[in-house]
Amino acid sequence: MGELRRAIAEKFYNNMGIEGDEVFVSDGAQCDISRLQMLLGSNVTVAVQDPSFPAYIDSTVIAGRAGRFQKETGKYKNIVYLNCRPEKNFFPDLSTASRADIIFFCSPNNPTGNAASQQQLKQLVEFAKANGSIIVYDSSYAAYISDDSPRSIYEIPGAREVAIEVSSFSKFAGFTGVRLGWTVVPDELLYANGFPVIKDYNRIVCTCFNGASNIAQAGGLACLSAEGYQAITTVVDYYKENAKIIVDTFRSLGLKVYGGKNAPYIWVHFPGLSSWDVFNEILEKTDIVTIPGKGFGPGGEEYIRVGAFAHRESILEASKRLKTLF
Repeated sequence: MGELRRAIAEKFYNNMGIEGDEVFVSDGAQCDISRLQMLLGSNVTVAVQDPSFPAYIDSTVIAGRAGRFQKETGKYKNIVYLNCRPEKNFFPDLSTASRADIIFFCSPNNPTGNAASQQQLKQLVEFAKANGSIIVYDSSYAAYISDDSPRSIYEIPGAREVAIEVSSFSKFAGFTGVRLGWTVVPDELLYANGFPVIKDYNRIVCTCFNGASNIAQAGGLACLSAEGYQAITTVVDYYKENAKIIVDTFRSLGLKVYGGKNAPYIWVHFPGLSSWDVFNEILEKTDIVTIPGKGFGPGGEEYIRVGAFAHRESILEASKRLKTLF
């Protein structure tokens, strides 16, 4: 629907120069991440945040670009891992980072919950320009940002020349099963030979995707109406309150806790412990399901991710059980 494309451009990219014909409506960000891999040649190099959403690495592996898995490091040989640690505010040191053709970058980040600052994203855009890289920027959790952190990469000057943005209705509007998202490919984004990336992506979408259902798109339009977006904001605020309860719970137990402010995820550090061991202990003793940090890359070891998507009663009960465990 052209109406939905225009509504997305107006709601999320107002004053950023994004037009409706640069927005591709889809069945979700995760599916678009895989479709974007079709744009790339077999010799293209890929960089990811470490830790990061597994789909970036998994789709690279399926595309045949990852190289051999190295058990001793927990990394794939041909993937550039950008270390994102708490002492660096979960932003990589780009001054020492290796060049890559494609940089997958998520902000607010899944799993750490950290939102990159204006200055950090400016560094990222400058790094991409200097190295001839394309940023694939995942803004699926932008609705949870509570401070002045950018909600889109296109808030950064020059980003239209180096970045594709993917996003989704799943996390802010509850469309996880309905499946609706979008990808922005600016007209200014060009290959090294000057050919517009948007033309190739349009061909891929037309060839490999029949479009999001009219029902899902009608729901998306309703969400972006004044009344609908107000209702969504109420739900987002509810989950942010859940996140605060979880953060306060783990901090009361003397643990280092990150995230929960600009994202519905809480990243909890258990120094010296295996993330799988922590996951198993919490599950066996409290019946609470968390996510082992190692599943998000080697940089996630010693951490677990806790989500805030639940009814308040469940969050309060989980808080009570966790306090008895630790």
